[in-house]
Amino acid sequence: MAREWGAGHPYNKYQSMGMQPAGTQHAVEVAAGERFEFGKNWGLFLTLLNEQRIDAAAQSLTAMVGPVGGKRFLDAGSGSGLFSLAARRMGARVHSFDFDPDSVACTNELRRRYFPGDAEWTVEAGSVLDARFLSTLGTYDVVYSWGVLHHTGQMWRALDLIAERVAGGGSLYIAIYNDQGRMSRRWTGVKRAYNRLPPALRFLLLWPSFLYLYWRPLLKDLLFLRPGHTFRTYDEGGRGMTVWRDLVDWVGGYPFEVAKPEEILDFLRAREFQLERMQTTNDMGCNIFVFRKH
Repeated sequence: MAREWGAGHPYNKYQSMGMQPAGTQHAVEVAAGERFEFGKNWGLFLTLLNEQRIDAAAQSLTAMVGPVGGKRFLDAGSGSGLFSLAARRMGARVHSFDFDPDSVACTNELRRRYFPGDAEWTVEAGSVLDARFLSTLGTYDVVYSWGVLHHTGQMWRALDLIAERVAGGGSLYIAIYNDQGRMSRRWTGVKRAYNRLPPALRFLLLWPSFLYLYWRPLLKDLLFLRPGHTFRTYDEGGRGMTVWRDLVDWVGGYPFEVAKPEEILDFLRAREFQLERMQTTNDMGCNIFVFRKH
């Protein structure tokens, strides 16, 4: 079901004209306070990208879906483009797309750096909610969409459409925010409010969120006489983000939807997918799934 906008919403102008290009729609939603600009953080990531991070991405991808060399790999919501790059390095034929123009630019920059002019890696703008666009892509041996679908505003429709891009015998690798009930609903309200505030006032939500999320590790560092240890070692996971940038990503990350693991399982089993791997969490993070299509 398509999203319903209010009568005065600026997106109506584009719908009435039949114009829904990804970049235009993204800009309109950002201006209306309906979307966070995730892609702006990835420019920082590119300044920190190194061989260690690329190798780590390749290893994690292989651990979840096996070797991808010679396979068709769809990166749906490519973000920085890191996993597209990792898949291409391993010999996959890669198609990357993202709704956020800054993310498209970052992915294109990685292609330019590492595979200039490569015919086996395509990068473009597109939406996981655009059935017409997706139908032009064909099917893939691996469809990868990590932490993307829950930021569309129509998560179940996005999952349904992306699942159709998986070839028979292929893999679907997704990560979806864990449903924490009342806590998830509270964070949804915070995220919505953040995006609707003028930028100069967003600190009113950022600083309380910082204290709420980090008072325990801050106190622990002080008790163990190692002040600042959590923040000094924060990037050991390799995403290339500082604590502050991750905080902005989390507080601003809207649209925001969640699901319980069993809901994802039931949804995809009904579409002839079989679960191969699953990693669940008890906190605000993502549940991770790899399914194989019959």
